[in-house]
This record gives sequence, C-alpha cells and structure tokens, in this order.
Amino acid sequence: MTRILVPIDPNEPARTRSAIEQVVRMSRTERVTVRLLRVQPKVSGHVAMLFGTRELLDLQLDAGAEDLQYAQSLLNLAGVRYTSIVLVGRSAETIAMAARDYGCSRIVFGSDEPGLAGKIFGSMAQQVRQHLGASGDPQVISS
Repeated sequence: MTRILVPIDPNEPARTRSAIEQVVRMSRTERVTVRLLRVQPKVSGHVAMLFGTRELLDLQLDAGAEDLQYAQSLLNLAGVRYTSIVLVGRSAETIAMAARDYGCSRIVFGSDEPGLAGKIFGSMAQQVRQHLGASGDPQVISS
C-alpha cells in the first residue's frame, strides 16, 4: 500500500487539480492511501491576542477544512478514498513532518510554476525536499 500526502493550497486550484489527477492515475495502477493536508499559517501575536487559544485553533481548523473541499470533491468524483487533516504551522516544515509522521512514501504537489517568491525562495516542493534532507524519503513529486 502506497501512502500519499497531498498538500493543498487553496490559492493554487490548478496545482490542486494537477496533484489530484496524478493521485487518481496512481490509484489505477496500485493500492494507495491518500491523505489531504492543509497547512494553516500561524497568526501574528497581535491577532492571536484577540482570541482565546481554543477559539483561534477552531477558526483555523474550520478555514482549513473549507480549503480542502475542492480537492475532496475531485477525489469523490474519481472514487478515490482519502482522509483529510488540517495542521497549523510553517508550510514546508509541517508538510515534511506530516509526511514522516503518517508514514507517507510520496508527497504529490502537482504542477509547480513558482511566481516571484518561488523563484527567490524556491518552490514549496523544493523547500519540502530541503526539510526532508538527503534521504529522499518520502519522494516529492511535482511536475
């Protein structure tokens, strides 16, 4: 069974669609377990002090769950089973940590056309590879 992590960025629907298409193709040739992940960014201290700790976490988890709906609908249409999770943290670090924690052998990003920030700091796939280190495990797939 291949465990696949699919990080979702709601600001990149084309990337999400591409990643889901790749996962659907994989599911046709091998048994896969898919975990969708939305990483919600931490909020600044100024914003955090306006909310209780639990209230802020609930808001972040609810927003993350909404962000996952597009990817979930694509997987539902394709008949691919999945689980979803929302975590709060720095994107690349949290994606790498989640992939290891959930025993994923692949992280699928979909098409990766970085904008200006991506050209300066590297794409999210490149940043995750950097956090994973030289082991190459799990495999990071971006097209």
